[in-house]
Amino acid sequence: MVELDLHRDGDVLSVRIRVVPRARKAELAGIEAGALVVRIPAPPVEGKANEAVREFLAKAFRLRKSQVEIKTGEKSRHKIVVLRGAEPDRIRALAQGKE
Repeated sequence: MVELDLHRDGDVLSVRIRVVPRARKAELAGIEAGALVVRIPAPPVEGKANEAVREFLAKAFRLRKSQVEIKTGEKSRHKIVVLRGAEPDRIRALAQGKE
C-alpha cells in the first residue's frame, strides 16, 4: 500500500494531491505515488476546478473553505494543498477509504 505524503507544521498539514477534472462525481479516489487523488466534475477552466477542489476537500475533511488553500500548482493537476486544523489520522483514513 502506498503511504499518503503528509507534512505537519503545528496545526497546518500540507498534502500532495492529483486532481482529475471533469469526473462523473466528486470523490477521493485513493493514493497514487504519495498523492491523494481527487476527482471533481468541474472543468479546469478559469479556476473552476481549483475552487471545486477547495470546496470538496473542506466538506470531506469537515473544515471551513477558508481552512483549505492551494499552495502550489494553481495551473497543474499536481498540487500541494494546505489544510489548517485538519486531523492527520482522519485524512489518512478517508484517503484509504476507511471512513
